[in-house]
Amino acid sequence: MNRMNFKEQLGKYVDLVNEHLDKYVVEKELPEKSIYTSMRYSLLAGGKRLRPILSLAVCDMLGGRIEEVLPFACAVEMIHTYSLIHDDLPAMDNDDYRRGRLTNHKVYGESLAILAGDGLLNMAFEVLFESILKSKENQELKIRAAAVIAKAAGIEGMIAGQVIDLESENKKISADVLDRMHRHKTGALIKAPVVSAAVLCGADEDSIKKLECFAQNLGLAFQIKDDILDVEGSSEKLGKKVGSDTQKEKSTYVSLYGLEKSKKMLNEITEKAVMSLKYFGEKAVFLENLAKYLVNRDN
Repeated sequence: MNRMNFKEQLGKYVDLVNEHLDKYVVEKELPEKSIYTSMRYSLLAGGKRLRPILSLAVCDMLGGRIEEVLPFACAVEMIHTYSLIHDDLPAMDNDDYRRGRLTNHKVYGESLAILAGDGLLNMAFEVLFESILKSKENQELKIRAAAVIAKAAGIEGMIAGQVIDLESENKKISADVLDRMHRHKTGALIKAPVVSAAVLCGADEDSIKKLECFAQNLGLAFQIKDDILDVEGSSEKLGKKVGSDTQKEKSTYVSLYGLEKSKKMLNEITEKAVMSLKYFGEKAVFLENLAKYLVNRDN
């Protein structure tokens, strides 16, 4: 797959996800209309759509049915968006900008932003249950896939990482704690769409283990790149303030290892992710290109 074909396929996945997200959250002329407006504001604000793209790419690689995987892919993106809304709140990171525009609470107020996040989290599980109940076909696989997503979003996944992050501000933490924080806070919701899609496609245990290894390394590489961009990135391209980690005295890969070693780690971990995909041969070319694309991103 050449660069042009990769970008074209990436664009198709993004368009497909955006189209379905737009259908899930529709503004309604009701007294509580503001909750739909607030949810759509953040959910449809753009972004890389990395998590649902991973689901769709794994599905295509394994020969699954995109229409079965799409609800699960969109549910993960709803959970991710809810986490961003809450992460930006004054009680958390207190950020003013996200994806190039004001954060949800800056536009709609803290109370509605909290409820918008809650709404997206609950809607994600509505979407999952509706997909499970829609047909008895592959119902057990759908339940297993939903359980993967639920665990990744919970206290053994993303929330655990967020707790470590909050309690580590203004402290120097060990490399082990830093890795644990990001394997949970960032990595859990990158691994979940990969593994849930593999489960939905009926993948065998060896395939799932290879994909877990890929996703775990990809999630870590993604976070290291984020830490690097916070130091040498551009606010215009990132759509948010740079240098915020330093300002908040947060431990990052750059603060712990330095910029050059962090870049070396980024390349090594990305290579590990790509090597895990060799098991799938030529079918994994899009995922390989996606991993390399993320290393070189500027936002």
